[in-house]
Amino acid sequence: MEIEAGLTLVAALEPGSGYAEELRLQALIAAEHGRAETAAATDWAAIADRYGELEALTGSAIVRLNRAVAVAEADGPRKGLAIMAGLDDALPNNHRVAAVRAELARRVGNTDLAIASYRRALALCVNDVEHAHLQTQLGRLSDG
Repeated sequence: MEIEAGLTLVAALEPGSGYAEELRLQALIAAEHGRAETAAATDWAAIADRYGELEALTGSAIVRLNRAVAVAEADGPRKGLAIMAGLDDALPNNHRVAAVRAELARRVGNTDLAIASYRRALALCVNDVEHAHLQTQLGRLSDG
């Protein structure tokens, strides 16, 4: 009941400018995730569009990384990978760039890039839980 009320409020938000618009776009992205009962039921195209608007507003490399994930879900991993161009320079020590590249490369069948990217992500990752997940994913590729 509260989620539906929140989604109704978010949908009624008028476009703004500056930081208010940034928050509105973030709320709309969260609302898309909130209304989907499963990842498969998520409207990834709408999320990708909102991330595109948010990236245009902020110029944030993290937002571009998130947009790459949404585009990959909506339009396929090759398109997501294309959006990632230049993110290693913009976020040189962020393991998530390498982790996303690894997953998308795995999905397109580029095992060499996926393995190299998982290794890069592991070298940069300091979170034990994420590190274990990345190690598992790398192991699946290396064993297969």
